[in-house]
Amino acid sequence: MKIYQHYSIFGFSNSYIVGNEEIGKAIIVDPAELTPTMIEKIEHHHFEISGILITHNHKHHVNGLSTIMKIYKPTIYASNAKLMNFQCRKVRDGDKISEANFVIEAIAVPGHSQDSIVYLLDGLFLFTGDVLHAGLIGKTSSAFNTNALAERIAQKLFILPDRIVLFPGHGPPSTIGTEKKSNVSFKAGFAEKIRSNYDFFV
Repeated sequence: MKIYQHYSIFGFSNSYIVGNEEIGKAIIVDPAELTPTMIEKIEHHHFEISGILITHNHKHHVNGLSTIMKIYKPTIYASNAKLMNFQCRKVRDGDKISEANFVIEAIAVPGHSQDSIVYLLDGLFLFTGDVLHAGLIGKTSSAFNTNALAERIAQKLFILPDRIVLFPGHGPPSTIGTEKKSNVSFKAGFAEKIRSNYDFFV
């Protein structure tokens, strides 16, 4: 397995290509765009793009779909039935799918958006979109919703093994163990204190 991170200045967001070199297939997670660099990476490894995982329907995480679908013919997985007029295979909390010979579990963690889904790949790697970043949780519309999101993350994600590597929609990778110990969003009063300065992740 190879995981290639692509940073896009469109929304300052991360996209990921996850390749299975043994069978020549790959998936893309949250395509903010499809750049010549990404295409070169795909073609260099002779990957067939068989699936796309969408964590939530915000433009800077799905904008590349229109270009991808002109070149490749992947299945789009999302909690939405349709994105940008493309039909999706709808996934729900607890669903397990197989794509590019990876076992992928969908975990619904609404809060940043109502359709937020994170994906656990082969029980080792967690693609979190804007639910959980290194050091912060996703932005919400109110202090109440921020606290509610923090509680959902603790209940649904922090029960996972500490060793799991976290690949967020913005910022650097982390691990579940690191976030349990040092994520500032879980400190008492965080939601009430940080609102005015908490505008980077959208």
